Amino acid sequence: MTVGPTTPDHLRTWLTLRTQVPWHQARPVALPTRRPARDGAVHDIRTHDHARSPHRADSLLTALTLARADAESGTPLTFATLSAWQRRVLDVPEAPFRRHPAYAKAGRERYGIGTDLPPLLDACLAEAEAGAGVGAGVGAEASPLPLTARAARAYLDVCFFHPFDDGNARSAFLTLTYVLARAGVTLEQVGPVRRIQRHADDPEGALALADLLAILIGR
Repeated sequence: MTVGPTTPDHLRTWLTLRTQVPWHQARPVALPTRRPARDGAVHDIRTHDHARSPHRADSLLTALTLARADAESGTPLTFATLSAWQRRVLDVPEAPFRRHPAYAKAGRERYGIGTDLPPLLDACLAEAEAGAGVGAGVGAEASPLPLTARAARAYLDVCFFHPFDDGNARSAFLTLTYVLARAGVTLEQVGPVRRIQRHADDPEGALALADLLAILIGR
């Protein structure tokens, strides 16, 4: 991995961009939705993840069960909640917020560090709740956003905060599943979400993810 001294902080890039994406334009979905023929998250873990490692798949299934139980009970979506899931994902006793800059995409994206990041992540995740606003930045009060926008934004928040030393893609996937589960939504397939790379400086891609979720929910 080659990283130049001028590699920008893509987390800060994302934090600016997320306030500029027209999330209210995301395609809405009619709720409640029908129950799909299969649980796409479980199916993907038992096929895609199991092919990589049976232990990885078992750990992720345990975390998925916990995330959905938290959604059903109304457990707030916070870093502490993500950390509890991540302990199952990685099968470790602790999953603290990373202490060093993180890199992804062969070093093309760098995510900086700072003491403000854990509370800032909590503020961003709080916006995933129904009725969260858009427009004035983290914590803004405005008009409600479609479920698809809130789920996509929370997924990308975890991707680009990159809070853990390992397993951040799985953490983002669990976050997305949690937000959908809070609305009673289960996807029949999740491969198009999990297998497409997302970029911190791509506003069109952020909104496209929300619309992809609408298509997957509507199937």
